[in-house]
Amino acid sequence: MSAYTLDALAAATQVPSRTIRFYQARGLLPPPRLEGRVARYGQAHVERLKLVATLQDRGLQLKAIVALLTQVDRGEVAVADWLGLDAQLQESWAEEAPRVLERAALEALVGPLSPGRLAELRRLELLEQRGETFLVPSPTLLQLAARLEALGVDLETVVGAARTLRRRFRKAATELAEQFLPGKGRRGLPPTALMREVRPVALEAVRLLFAQEMERVLRAWSESGRVAKLAARAARR
Repeated sequence: MSAYTLDALAAATQVPSRTIRFYQARGLLPPPRLEGRVARYGQAHVERLKLVATLQDRGLQLKAIVALLTQVDRGEVAVADWLGLDAQLQESWAEEAPRVLERAALEALVGPLSPGRLAELRRLELLEQRGETFLVPSPTLLQLAARLEALGVDLETVVGAARTLRRRFRKAATELAEQFLPGKGRRGLPPTALMREVRPVALEAVRLLFAQEMERVLRAWSESGRVAKLAARAARR
């Protein structure tokens, strides 16, 4: 089995010696084997440092890594199972990724870009100009905003509505994740399989429930006479 001094371990893993000492003090690394006054590290330390780096790349903070590795060392969870679940949870539900577009491709998406309109799109954070190209965080949202703008809804209203929905959906998503993830599915169904099956059902449920609530609100508007007032106001324009 390979044996490393602290400096040799740092060289082999590209992790500074002071960082290794810090990890060891926090319990992220098992203690080294002592040969007299010399600490010797083995391949297990190399693998643990690689795992810590992987978890950091996944976005975990150090406190969360300590908690996870404590569970791993106790045999309460397998690293492979956790990584599989984490990868499953980080899969995109929106099936959309940011795109970098040339001006012609952007105009094909949203129509002609006058200087004022381009400035408004940047101000509302629907896109970010990067030299001669444009980073679009959500091409679908940008396209939907352009379609509503063509119907007479100003972009400020569209973005405000999107922010309102995002806040409400974030709260609902948090509550639903807390209900489903602790294992409320069929007995024996792993969390990864549960989330895989829940995703299409959840997306369809959101579409259905939102449509039903819009029907309820608009029906109430009609029954209260509010729609008639809106029609009269539109006729006077």
